[in-house]
Amino acid sequence: MDFNKALQPGAKVYFIGIKGTGTCALAELMHNTGITVSGSDRPEVFYTDSILKELGIPYHESFEAEHIQPGLDLVIYSAAYSFETNPEMAEAQRLSLSILKYTDALGYYSLGFDSSGVAGVHGKTTTTAMAGTLIRGAGLPAQILVGSAVKGFNDRSTLNLGKKYFVAETCEYRRHFLSFHPQRIILTSVESDHQDYYPTYESIRDAFMEYGRLLPSASTGEAGELIYCADDPGAAEVAAAFEKEGRGITLVPYGFTADGDYQITSYQVSDERAVMQVTGFPGELRLRIPGRHEALNAAAALALTSSLVKKEFGDGKGGDGWNEERRENVRRALEDFRGSKRRSEIIGEVGGILFMDDYGHHPTAVNTTLAGLKEFYPKRRLIVSFMSHTYTRTASLLDEFAASFEKADMVILHKIYGSAREEYHGGVTGKTLFEKTKAQHDNVLYVEEPLEAMDLLKGILKPGDLFVTMGAGDNWKLGSSLYEYYRGAGR
Repeated sequence: MDFNKALQPGAKVYFIGIKGTGTCALAELMHNTGITVSGSDRPEVFYTDSILKELGIPYHESFEAEHIQPGLDLVIYSAAYSFETNPEMAEAQRLSLSILKYTDALGYYSLGFDSSGVAGVHGKTTTTAMAGTLIRGAGLPAQILVGSAVKGFNDRSTLNLGKKYFVAETCEYRRHFLSFHPQRIILTSVESDHQDYYPTYESIRDAFMEYGRLLPSASTGEAGELIYCADDPGAAEVAAAFEKEGRGITLVPYGFTADGDYQITSYQVSDERAVMQVTGFPGELRLRIPGRHEALNAAAALALTSSLVKKEFGDGKGGDGWNEERRENVRRALEDFRGSKRRSEIIGEVGGILFMDDYGHHPTAVNTTLAGLKEFYPKRRLIVSFMSHTYTRTASLLDEFAASFEKADMVILHKIYGSAREEYHGGVTGKTLFEKTKAQHDNVLYVEEPLEAMDLLKGILKPGDLFVTMGAGDNWKLGSSLYEYYRGAGR
């Protein structure tokens, strides 16, 4: 299989499942390099429909074997589909075409650049988006791929600034990130998750270790860098293991407890802005998104940006490549950063009620996000709708979930949003989580279906409230519907 030919201008690449966030983003990057891109997906309308149409990328809204033609140089498929059930994949296989899973294609694409991967159980989407924002501020020739739409990227998952560097969000699920070819890795966090694939903490930790071992060692020339969160026990454990192994990679810690240039030395919140200082970056850095975890993400993004700035603009004699204009552009870019889709995303404010949506679906993410919101909006009553995602995660982390809502003034829980990829035969349900949470929180309600909570919340919400839908399920529809209701009521 000549994948190099398939990634050259003029090649013909077909995407099966082209509307997916990741597949659409890779399709856009390939399209921008002169590759002829087409594809297929289901007829349901997704936010990527408008992106594909704007780019002029043709796609079918069905999966038919006749869509696959012998002249295709490469077929890329989403992991949501299989050779057994998708006729296009089966036809590509019958024709002996080159065919790759999306994550493998992303890996081959990364070979064409000085590439950096952003990984971790929490924070990788926002950190990648922040890194892209700062990289643009610093004037670096890079491409960015994020696992969610980013407001500052024109509501897309990509940013195309040049062809030298590539920064991508890389996923640990089923070890997908092992296809990537990193020169640098940001490691935000390591803890138990995806229990359907990683039954123990050790199993997921070891996967991150495998990923880190893909970094080039000093013996091969330029040492790779592991930029890791010193505040996260799992990330720090991985870094310590690499130090003990003596692999010859550069370890770059960041965080409140870090040593070196990326220690956060101060963090304060005032007037819905966070103000922070980092040891190796003169002056204040300001954020308009809430939470100390976002300060950590910003420090990680700054560390990666600084590494690329040194490589691109450094004098080769120890100079770091920064000048005051670059620093000021990066400060301004960080303050202008408004997050990505479903990451503390502000839907809008109407009638004095602020509506927000967040993808947090792990107890640690729920706890840190709610703590950040309470600190950022201390005068608002915090009301949370939470829908747990996957039965295996909920069962494995039941006590942790029940304790994660401490900062909320009121919690509405729903049924568990299951996943087709898991097999679960236990007895944990959304009501199980409700009973556990009720024992620790004074104000918890249970409504099986999220939209059935509409009438209840119309009688509860009042001016000054912050209403947040959280989770990887579809309870975001509740917040969206309530927002539209109050908008209509105000007309």
